[in-house]
Amino acid sequence: MLVDVFDKENNKAGKIDLPERIFGVKWNPDLVHQALLTQMANGRLPWAHAKGRGEVRGGGKKPWRQKGTGRARHGSIRSPIWKGGGVTFGPLKEKIFAKKINKKMRQLAIFSLLSKKLKDGELKVIDEFKVETKKTKEWAKVLKSVLNQKPSALLVPGTAKKEVHQAVTNLKNVKAISPHSLNVYDLAKYKNIILEKEAVAEMEKHYTK
Repeated sequence: MLVDVFDKENNKAGKIDLPERIFGVKWNPDLVHQALLTQMANGRLPWAHAKGRGEVRGGGKKPWRQKGTGRARHGSIRSPIWKGGGVTFGPLKEKIFAKKINKKMRQLAIFSLLSKKLKDGELKVIDEFKVETKKTKEWAKVLKSVLNQKPSALLVPGTAKKEVHQAVTNLKNVKAISPHSLNVYDLAKYKNIILEKEAVAEMEKHYTK
């Protein structure tokens, strides 16, 4: 499928044949949703933790003798029924939130998102990410020119273009990722996707059938 290639001034600089298996996939919202939930769950850390009776401080001595006091028997002041005692059935940091999704399903979700972005006019291919300076201000001007609007995009340069990642770090609503690290979360978060021509070939090679 032929699409236009643009330069940094947003002028047409030729055409490129995008692979149909990556950019011509039918939109599958259910699969994309499943892949997104899986990615978010796998990045979730169990921070909530309640201490049990074995973790709270104190309670080593029996509060009073077993018989003869007229009071209920107790073995520790750190029992869950005591104030300041351990918590029963509280949240534990050992909980695992991770989910699993097959590699082919995850790739298909990525392809589905890329295809929809292309169909909706939210994906552009530029010939080369090349700016003489690494200044954030200059990169903001280039992105504004390419998008014809305020920069808000996910940049996918070739793997050798590490300077692009450094240059756009301080730009709000702009992120650069490797063509080998495409994921559903980033593709869905940013409205516009800008691919470098070199990155397209790397994607086709990396995401095998």
